[in-house]
Amino acid sequence: AASYTDSSDDETSPRDKQQKNSKGSSDFCVKNIKQAEFGRREIEIAEQEMPALMALRKRAQGEKPLAGAKIVGCTHITAQTAVLMETLGALGAQCRWAACNIYSTLNEVAAALAESGFPVFAWKGESEDDFWWCIDRCVNVEGWQPNMILDDGGDLTHWIYKKYPNMFKKIKGIVEESVTGVHRLYQLSKAGKLCVPAMNVNDSVTKQKFDNLYCCRESILDGLKRTTDMMFGGKQVVVCGYGEVGKGCCAALKAMGSIVYVTEIDPICALQACMDGFRLVKLNEVIRQVDIVITCTGNKNVVTREHLDRMKNSCIVCNMGHSNTEIDVASLRTPELTWERVRSQVDHVIWPDGKRIVLLAEGRLLNLSCSTVPTFVLSITATTQAITYLNVFSTQALALIELYNAPEGRYKQDVYLLPKKMDEYVASLHLPTFDAHLTELTDEQAKYLGLNKNGPFKPNYYR
Repeated sequence: AASYTDSSDDETSPRDKQQKNSKGSSDFCVKNIKQAEFGRREIEIAEQEMPALMALRKRAQGEKPLAGAKIVGCTHITAQTAVLMETLGALGAQCRWAACNIYSTLNEVAAALAESGFPVFAWKGESEDDFWWCIDRCVNVEGWQPNMILDDGGDLTHWIYKKYPNMFKKIKGIVEESVTGVHRLYQLSKAGKLCVPAMNVNDSVTKQKFDNLYCCRESILDGLKRTTDMMFGGKQVVVCGYGEVGKGCCAALKAMGSIVYVTEIDPICALQACMDGFRLVKLNEVIRQVDIVITCTGNKNVVTREHLDRMKNSCIVCNMGHSNTEIDVASLRTPELTWERVRSQVDHVIWPDGKRIVLLAEGRLLNLSCSTVPTFVLSITATTQAITYLNVFSTQALALIELYNAPEGRYKQDVYLLPKKMDEYVASLHLPTFDAHLTELTDEQAKYLGLNKNGPFKPNYYR
């Protein structure tokens, strides 16, 4: 199949172009630096829906809690992550960035970041070789040594372990926001190979509930509509996995009148699916009759070639998990099957008897590859990431601040959850948007519950 690129752009690889921004810097690699003005407008729109990051920027800009931080990042490069990056910069950090997904980069946003001085290496439609080249250009630069990692999927962390293990001597910590990446970190920790502290942002409540559940509840329908123009009423859908992403997808499809089946390995999640009114099945039991198959597990080979062979004609197959391993797409690249590009991100895979399936984004993340996600939700996640670096500060941002400023010895070479106090702080920063008013405990009530009046209100193990 042809690579996914903007038809309006020339097909010259960005790696073969000599580009400079208005300040004369060429320390970036994007599709077209001339698109920067369009990207800047998108970033400004995103800022309006990201109140917590803007509040974080305003409150902490004077004290520069990330002064001296050199952050290397690998995330989706969208208008929302651009707001995160510029917030980290406003808090004093130096950043270098690559994309964690070859199809989700917004070229104009990458151009805007490059124009404003961020070393960004990403464009929509990268090859696998381009993907690793971009990560390497972020990491391997003379005179610049990262001391923090912000990762989405674990590929950046993996690359540094594989190619530049000595860098970990100066790295203070890793912030990871995906199921896949967190799983890799716990594997490293269990094997005694994790050599720096790591913050598991994915399992913070604000990430789980908002980015995973509410975001996917809205964006699953958007991604399917934009690519297939389908109607959901009466369609039979199987959703593989009933974690937070699966719960969001099922809720949206059920509300549209779809008949939804769920597959699950975890008896607790399975019971939740049953109590929510979904039929729990094995994939083999329904594979011949369903109209749509959606994977949300973070696992590999959930949909195999055997399943694909048994699907009915015109079945739509897509993935809502971070990794592209859930659907065995590689097994479809064989001589007896014909691939036919229908539109951007949509392929028909045709069997010898004429049966075809509709494969979206080549099995990669549907919502970020084929549509967009709600900016407000990403405000919550990005704030959490940023906080991981100050003791009081939105999930990714706070995680970075917490790790970067933590006194030596507070965090050992292990994987940590974000303290619940910070989770609650991220949520509180977003409440003014809804003109929401929190009730306050009286002294008597706080004493009765054994809580501080100002929180945290939930124990650290609360999910």
